[in-house]
Amino acid sequence: MFIFKNAIRCILRSKSRSVLLGIISLVIAISACLGLSIRQAAESAKAETLAGMSITATISFDRQSMMGNMGRPQNGSQGGFDKEQFEAMMGGASSLTLEEYETYAQAASVQNFYYTLTVSVDGNEDFSPVTTSSESSGSSAGTSFGGFGGGGFGGGKNPDGMFGGFGADGDFSIVGYSSYAAMTDFINSTATVTSGSAFEEETEEYQCMISLELATYNNNLAVGDTITIVNPNAETETYTLTIVGIYESDAGNDFSMSVFGSGQDPANQIYMSANAVAKLIAASESVSTTVKDDNGRESETAMMESLTATYVFADVESYQRFDAEARALGLEDSYVINSSDLTEFENSLTPLKTLSTMAGWFLLVILIIGAVILVVLNILNIRERKYEIGVLTAMGMKKWKVALQFMAEILVVTMIAIFLGAGIGAVSSVPVTNALLANQAASQNDRADRLEQNFGRPDGFDFGGFGGGFGGGSGSRPGMPGGNREDMGKNPFTNYITEVNSAMNLTVVLQMIGIGLLLTLVAGAVAILFIMRYNPLKILSNRD
Repeated sequence: MFIFKNAIRCILRSKSRSVLLGIISLVIAISACLGLSIRQAAESAKAETLAGMSITATISFDRQSMMGNMGRPQNGSQGGFDKEQFEAMMGGASSLTLEEYETYAQAASVQNFYYTLTVSVDGNEDFSPVTTSSESSGSSAGTSFGGFGGGGFGGGKNPDGMFGGFGADGDFSIVGYSSYAAMTDFINSTATVTSGSAFEEETEEYQCMISLELATYNNNLAVGDTITIVNPNAETETYTLTIVGIYESDAGNDFSMSVFGSGQDPANQIYMSANAVAKLIAASESVSTTVKDDNGRESETAMMESLTATYVFADVESYQRFDAEARALGLEDSYVINSSDLTEFENSLTPLKTLSTMAGWFLLVILIIGAVILVVLNILNIRERKYEIGVLTAMGMKKWKVALQFMAEILVVTMIAIFLGAGIGAVSSVPVTNALLANQAASQNDRADRLEQNFGRPDGFDFGGFGGGFGGGSGSRPGMPGGNREDMGKNPFTNYITEVNSAMNLTVVLQMIGIGLLLTLVAGAVAILFIMRYNPLKILSNRD
C-alpha cells in the first residue's frame, strides 16, 4: 500500500512530467480505442447480419471441377483436354429430378424447401412478347444446350431421357412456383399484383399472372382474358391460359434492350403454379415426337424445361451442415451446393473488411510507437530521479519495490488516460467508423466504375468476372431462373454495408485495459533493468 501512496505523491509532485505522460497515454488510448472499435464494429455487423438472415442455397452440377479433372494427365500420359470426352459427359449427365431434390430436403438442417419449374414457349398472332426493333428483326428460335440441376433452360430431352438435346428458345418464360415462399420478388416487394390476385398455390388449372407491361403491349389484356401459348418445338401444339392476375415489377426495363432474347426479358415472364406447369409439360411430352437437327442429332419436341430447387436454412451453421447431410442422402460428388446469399453478404462486407484490416495495422503501429515513447520517458524519469532511488535503497528499500513504485506511477497515469480515451472513443467511434466506411465504399464503387470505363461498357453493366456473370451474380435470387432480374444492369459492387450502429462495447474496454497493462509492463521492465544496475552508495557519493 505504501508503494501506491508514494507513487501518487510523486505523480502530484511532478505535475508537468505527469501531464506530459498523461497526454501521450491519452493519444495512444484514443487511437487504440478507434482501431479496436472499428474491428469490433466489423465483427458485430457480420454477426448481427448473419443472425438476422435466413440462408438459401441451390444444388448445381460442378462443371468446372469436371473440366479441371479432365485436363489433368492420366496414368503418366501427356494429358490435354479431351473435348470429345467432355461433350460426351455433358450430354450424358442427367439433371437432378424433383424426387432427388425432395430427398435432400429431408436433411435435418433444412428449414424450408421450394422450387420453380420453367418452360420456354412462344405466343401467337394475338399474343406477342415485348420486344425492341432489333429483337423483333431477328429470330427467337435459338439453340439451347441442356442445363444441370441448377437452373437455366435445359435443352430438349434426347430419346434416352437425358438432357443435352437441342430446342428452340421461346418468346416467353413460364415460371411455375411450388409455393408462395418461392415467389421471392413478391415477398421482397420488388413485384406487386396490381389487378386480380395470385393463382392458387397448388392448383393444376392453367391460371397465370402476366406483367402490366406485357398486358399493355397486347391491347390491354385484363384479368379473365385468355392467352394462347405455342410449343416452340412444335408450332401446332398450343395451350390456353387464363389470366387471374396482373403484376408490376421493379425489374430493370433496360434488360429488354439486351441481346439475350425476348424470352429473357422480365416483362415476358408468365407466372403459374408449379403443378400447372408440370401438367403442361406432361401434356407436351404425351404428344412429343422425335426430330433431328441439321447435324443428325435427335431430340424430342417436348417443351424445354428447367427445374430450380431452393433450400432455406435458419443460420449459417445449418447451411454448413447441409453438405454432409445431403451427401449422406445420396448427393453425388459431381454436384456442388452454393449460396448466393452468402456470396452477396461476403461482397457487402468488402469495405468493412478492408477498413478492419487497415485499423488493425494502424493499431499495431500506434502500440509500437506508444511503447517506445513510454520507454524513453521512463528512462529519462529514472535518470532524473537517480538520487531518489539511491536514498530509498540506502534506507533499506528493496530495489524491486523501488521499480514497482515506478511501474505504479506509469500504471496510474495510463489507466486514467485509458478510461478518458474510452469515453472519448465511445462518443466518436460510430461517426468516425461510418465516415471511413463511406469513403471506403465510395472507393470500391469508383474502382468498379473505372472497370466499366476500361471495358467501354455502359454504367452498371455486370461483368461476368466481377459480378458473378450474366444473370447469376452475387445478387442472384434462387426464386427466379438464371438469377435475379432486378440485379441485371446494376453495379455488382453497390450493395455494401456502409453504416454501423455500434462500435464501442465492453469487449473494447477490456482490450484497452489489457493494452494499458501491456504498455505498463513494457515500460516497467526497462525501469527494473536500470534500477537493478544502480549502486546506491555510488549514487549518493556522486550526487553532483
